[in-house]
Amino acid sequence: MNENITDPIVIEAIDVHKTYNTGTVQVHALKGVDLRARKGEMVAIMGPSGCGKTTLLNCLSGLDEIDAGTVTIAGTDISKMADDRKTDFRARQMGFIFQTYNLLPVLSAAENVELPLIVSGVRPREARQRAMAALETVGLGDRGNQRPNQLSGGQRQRVTVARALVNRPSIIWADEPTGALDSATAKEIMDLIVDLNEQEHQTTILVTHDPKVAARCHRTIHMADGLIVREDDQATMQATAASAGVL
Repeated sequence: MNENITDPIVIEAIDVHKTYNTGTVQVHALKGVDLRARKGEMVAIMGPSGCGKTTLLNCLSGLDEIDAGTVTIAGTDISKMADDRKTDFRARQMGFIFQTYNLLPVLSAAENVELPLIVSGVRPREARQRAMAALETVGLGDRGNQRPNQLSGGQRQRVTVARALVNRPSIIWADEPTGALDSATAKEIMDLIVDLNEQEHQTTILVTHDPKVAARCHRTIHMADGLIVREDDQATMQATAASAGVL
């Protein structure tokens, strides 16, 4: 599962800064981060709580504005996009997987999955067909009419994966995708994410605390205090996880 260094760079962040103003104190969450990821590459981001992992993910994906620096996705500087164009760009080019699923409880699994397509202007009939095909891909073809509260945690996360993949995006962003799952279900979800990455050759950026999850990625970026402090390749992470007794 080695990335091809001849593949084009899809994500490039240069000297990215982000500060949050809580009203009483300013938190400098990112302090000049540089990052590149190539097409088809799976990159894990690790570090202690509060180090800037999720902030980096949100800034790279355009969910958060940056204060300084540039973020370029597939050659497009998203930090200069207007909000409406950025929303459309995300809907067409990106998929998101969150620890808390972010599924709308009043909608069925199929309705949740088709939302990115509807936002992108796909006609309802085609959107439903593609949503059902995506659910079939993640093993939930028979659960399209069920609402989130009728599904297990692992099934809800599979719906989230299907929603992330339904528009065939070039980039998948995943924030602790296995954090709310038991170890067996977490392995099933990572098996699914890795298999789909290999089949679709999407770029996947994944925040995790779990060394087992990081060891499934091509490389791991370690953060501390708003900075990238180290990078490890897959072999190093697998050895680290094995020595810790988690592989």
